[in-house]
Amino acid sequence: QVQLQESGSGGGSVQSGGSLTLSCIVSGNLYSWYRRGWFRQAPGKEREGVAVIDSDGTATYANSVKGRFTISEDTTKSRLHMEMNNLKPEDTAMYYCAADSGSVSSWFWSDYPYNYKDQGTQVTVSS
Repeated sequence: QVQLQESGSGGGSVQSGGSLTLSCIVSGNLYSWYRRGWFRQAPGKEREGVAVIDSDGTATYANSVKGRFTISEDTTKSRLHMEMNNLKPEDTAMYYCAADSGSVSSWFWSDYPYNYKDQGTQVTVSS
């Protein structure tokens, strides 16, 4: 059984320009080729892929966060991290750690149904 769980201080509230780091523990029998990363969903909006790590360690980002967010994982692929810098009010959303067997490109499809996700953590950025 695959489980994803936010760890550490997780999300929170920061002012515009601030930083937060999200961490996620991946446990269970997740196939090595599954992509792992985060998506977000703001109230009244569709799911939006934010960042994903491919099985070879290649990271891909949504244009809206490129240059500001950095995703990484440990060598065992059991812990995932996303450092978020220069946060903007439009980054405010519920962030979900997720894993999926689809392609990297599908990770960024609007309202994509990821195979596995955690309970989510709220990130609020005030102006």
